[in-house]
Amino acid sequence: MTTDPTSPITTPFDAGSTAAEVVAGIDLTGRRAVVTGASSGIGVETARALAGAGAEVTLAVRDTHTGERVAEDITGTTGSRRLSVVPLDLADRRSVADFVAAWEGPLHILINNAGVMYTPEVRTPEGWELQFATNHLGHFALATGLHGALADADRARIVALTSVGHLLQGMRFDDIDFREGVFDTRLAYGQSKTAVVLFTIEANRRWAADGITANAVHPGAVMTNLSRHMSREELDKAVASGYSFKTPQQGAATSVLVATWPGLEGIGGRYFEDCNEAHPHREGTSGGVAPHAQDPSAAERLWQVSLDMLAAAERG
Repeated sequence: MTTDPTSPITTPFDAGSTAAEVVAGIDLTGRRAVVTGASSGIGVETARALAGAGAEVTLAVRDTHTGERVAEDITGTTGSRRLSVVPLDLADRRSVADFVAAWEGPLHILINNAGVMYTPEVRTPEGWELQFATNHLGHFALATGLHGALADADRARIVALTSVGHLLQGMRFDDIDFREGVFDTRLAYGQSKTAVVLFTIEANRRWAADGITANAVHPGAVMTNLSRHMSREELDKAVASGYSFKTPQQGAATSVLVATWPGLEGIGGRYFEDCNEAHPHREGTSGGVAPHAQDPSAAERLWQVSLDMLAAAERG
C-alpha cells in the first residue's frame, strides 16, 4: 500500500480480485453492516463476503421474499446466521424513514449498493426523476437518518457505489429532475452517479470528526439486472470496444475492500475502482474520476439541495 498522501492509494488487489479474497483474514465479529440492494447481483456477493468474515448483516431490499432466499443461501455457504432481511425501497421516502426508525444500536458499515440504470422517464410521487431519487436521494436520506447509529459505532465506514457513467454528466442544479427538453436517461443516470461521489466527499467532510469515513466505489461492469434496460446492441458494443465484464464476486470486491480493509482506516472522500484509488479521468480513457465529481463546492451545494428537496416533500 502506498503511504505518500499525495499519491493514489494502492493495495495488493486488482480488477480480478474477488470479495472473498480481499476480506480473507479480516475478522468482522461484532461489526454490524447494512447492504442495500442485497437481493441480487453484486449486493448478494457483498453481503456474503461480510457475513463470511463474521459481520452481522442486514439485507435491505425491496423484495423481502427474494431477500429471504438470498439470506438462506448465504447461510448455506458461510454458516453465518447473523443475517436479517428488512424492506427498503429507496425511491419511497416513507420506506426509508421506516427503515431508519426501526434501526437500533450502532452501525459499523453502510454499503449503498442498490441502484437503477437507464430507466425510462419515470418520476416518483414527489416528481423526482427516478434514477436521482433512487441512486442518490434515497441513499442520502438513509445515511443522514442513520448518522447517529454510525457515530455510535467504532470507526464506521460508508461505501457508496457510483459508476463510470458519472463521466457523462455533472450536476444540473437548475434542472435536477430533467424537466426541460428531451429526457435523456443516460445523462440522468450520469448525474445520479456524480451525485453519489459528491455525497461521499461532503459526508466525509462533515462526519469525519464523528469517526465516520465515506468513500465512493466504481465496481466495474458486471452483467446483472442493473443492465436490463440496455439494448443488446449497446451490450455488444461495450464488449466489442474491449470493455471487460467482471463476475459478481469480482464486482463486489472493491466495495468489500473499502468497507473492511485495515489499510484504509481513517481514509475518506476518495474514489476507488478495481480495488485501488482511481486516478483523475483522462480524455480518451474509460476510467478514473471526473473533476466535476470532486468539486467540494458542488458537494456542499448538493447536500443542501438534497436536504431542501426532502424537507419540501415532507411539507407536501
